Formats: sequence, structure tokens, C-alpha cells
Amino acid sequence: MDKDKKDDVKQSIVMTSDRILVQIPSPNGEMRSRAGILIPATAQLSKRLVWADVIAIGPNVRQFRVGDKVLFNPEDRFEVEVQGEDYLILRERDVHAVATDREDGGTGLYL
Repeated sequence: MDKDKKDDVKQSIVMTSDRILVQIPSPNGEMRSRAGILIPATAQLSKRLVWADVIAIGPNVRQFRVGDKVLFNPEDRFEVEVQGEDYLILRERDVHAVATDREDGGTGLYL
């Protein structure tokens, strides 16, 4: 196979161990305050946790499923770009909460 054809082949990504691939849904990482003030992605928010959508999970992840929303500290992450999209890689233990549609008998708040 020549180099041009080899570069066009798409590969699937499989997460390993307890890793979780997530994507922050807001465009460009921007947020709005309760008062409606736009906070740019470059603003440094100390100790603020962030919600993200679970895109893929490793084989040892027990608490989360693809499609869940997870709450994590943005300092506990690794950034990666895949086909022009930005994603984050987290460890299962670095997630503080999960919002899910699953009904598995758990109790908690509803978003």
C-alpha cells in the first residue's frame, strides 16, 4: 500500500485500562456566568469542576458508560486531538460525579 492510501485509512480508537475519553460540549470551551457574562476558554478558573460527555471507555471502567456526563477537575486530564476534534483523557478515579440516563437503582440529583 502506498503512503497516500495508508494515510486515508481510518483507525478505531480503543481506550485502555481505566481511561475515559471525554469531550467538553461547549464550543471552544467558553462558558457563561449566571449573569450572562461570557467567560473565555483562556480564563483561569481556580478549583472549578467541569462537565464533559463520555465518548469512549477502557475495559476496566466500571462506573461510566458512553453517553454519560462526568464531572472532573480540569487539572487532572490529558488533552488529545483526533481528526481535528479535541478530546480529554481522564482516569476513572479522577471523576467526581456522573449524570446518566441509566436507571440502576442509584440515588442522587437530577440535572
